[in-house]
Amino acid sequence: MSTVRQEENLLRSEAELKLDLARKQKAEKYKDVGKPISLPGAPLDIKIRGNYAWVAESSHTTRKVDLQTGKTVQLYKGHSGPVTSLVFCDKVYGSGDEKHLITGSWDKTIKVWDTDTKSVISSTLAHSDFVKTLLVVPSLQLLVSGGSDKSVRFWDLSSPHSLDALTPMGSISAHTRPVESLAAYLDTTTDPPHLVLFTADTMGVIKVWDVVKESAEGPPIWRSTLRDDLTCHRTRINEIVYGDGHLWSASADETIKLHVYPPPTLPGSKPRTPITHTIAFRAVLPISLHPELDSDTFPYLLAGSGDRIRVYDISSLDEVEFIREVEAHWHDVTHLRTWIQGSEDGARRDVWIISGSLDGTLRRWKLSELVDPALPQKPTITKDTSQSEEPLSLTEEEERELAELMGDDV
Repeated sequence: MSTVRQEENLLRSEAELKLDLARKQKAEKYKDVGKPISLPGAPLDIKIRGNYAWVAESSHTTRKVDLQTGKTVQLYKGHSGPVTSLVFCDKVYGSGDEKHLITGSWDKTIKVWDTDTKSVISSTLAHSDFVKTLLVVPSLQLLVSGGSDKSVRFWDLSSPHSLDALTPMGSISAHTRPVESLAAYLDTTTDPPHLVLFTADTMGVIKVWDVVKESAEGPPIWRSTLRDDLTCHRTRINEIVYGDGHLWSASADETIKLHVYPPPTLPGSKPRTPITHTIAFRAVLPISLHPELDSDTFPYLLAGSGDRIRVYDISSLDEVEFIREVEAHWHDVTHLRTWIQGSEDGARRDVWIISGSLDGTLRRWKLSELVDPALPQKPTITKDTSQSEEPLSLTEEEERELAELMGDDV
């Protein structure tokens, strides 16, 4: 038995060496494409606000990066493990200022930060294992978290400036695998409107919940009732995105699926044909879900699969058309985000795509060139020299955990 195991380890080591060599060769070949911004760690979550990318990193930090210059303008240190997720909430309720940053980490905590001072406001031991995903519902003053402990938890954001730990307001323990991604919308057909929450796990299951606030007896809590159980993928779901009645899910089973939700009531409605490939999908981005863009002008869906960005035309959801594939990174593409870049005089606004990868870079792409590439131009690179910090090296155990966290199937 030990001989068989040794042979298996040898074969695995040889395969890993070949993969490492291929990635090193590709790293040199594609080091300058996409106007890359180098980071000390792998980006585990990305949010775009104005001309800035906020990046949760494996280097235990959260970074605010100027997308025009590539420079780091703010750095948030305080977690003792990789930062997996970040969201924002208002300092003044209803103002839309989003001056409070909320981060989740492998260290099992959720931290609230003041972006004016970069100081930690509060730290909450939120899960018994990694915090993997966060979602804020501003109108409900609600924070939702999902973790490797297979639970979903609700947190009160009515006093985000409080120095005390966040107040728990309920939980869900129905998943049998780590909860990887969250999405939600407000159902306005009820009075009062209630939250419809999607929770996706590494088993390939999406659960749909009706979530309502109850306060008849004792402290108020958010109570969840299972509405649907969508067993739609064969293995881990890496990302779900909801908007305009459509839930998109990207999975390691090499498919992207579209779920119409709420489900159509007309008889004879059929599920949409999934988008398929030969490599796992880690990221999905329907361009028209950006509030400034529309589906008629921007009928595109972008997907991260392996180290490439794939572009699809979804003007007809019944017949999704593959447009092209772009070799974008030398390691897996894990995030795709939309950046609307305005000119200084405000007369022109260009649509860019920001990609994040396990190769430790953000890359910037004009959407028009991804869809219909122009003549090759000399690439430029922006190296972040605003911080003197050294890249954080992970232990062997942390490397394995990071691969598991990101679902490293290649």
